[in-house]
Amino acid sequence: MATDPFRWPARVYWEDTDAGGVVYHASYLRFLERARTEYLRHLGIEQEALRKDNNAVFVVRDIAIGFLKPARLDDLLDVTVALVGRRPASLMFQQQILRKSDGLLLVEASVRAACVDAAGFRPRPIPDGLFVEISKA
Repeated sequence: MATDPFRWPARVYWEDTDAGGVVYHASYLRFLERARTEYLRHLGIEQEALRKDNNAVFVVRDIAIGFLKPARLDDLLDVTVALVGRRPASLMFQQQILRKSDGLLLVEASVRAACVDAAGFRPRPIPDGLFVEISKA
């Protein structure tokens, strides 16, 4: 598995914040999700093609998140993704959100994404070709 995490930049906009300009807690989940999606895209795995060609999608099964410091309006963030484990039907990720200007760690998360069939949302093995792509990471 890759030792250097994948990095995806994010900017904090008004829609991400509360009335005081501090990032609302649910917005961090969107940042984490987008970074995982971009990580898979970086590996050549398009989520829509995965659904259409393999009848498979990834869904968050478990997430543990620690909110350490707040991000604020207009902050530029680095959202990291590191694949730390694979099972036949799931992937484990460690993620962080850091403020780019000073490198301060704001959020840490552990995420398990399960592979399910797109029609019935029942667990299914990760498609063989996809598992090969992920194994290269």
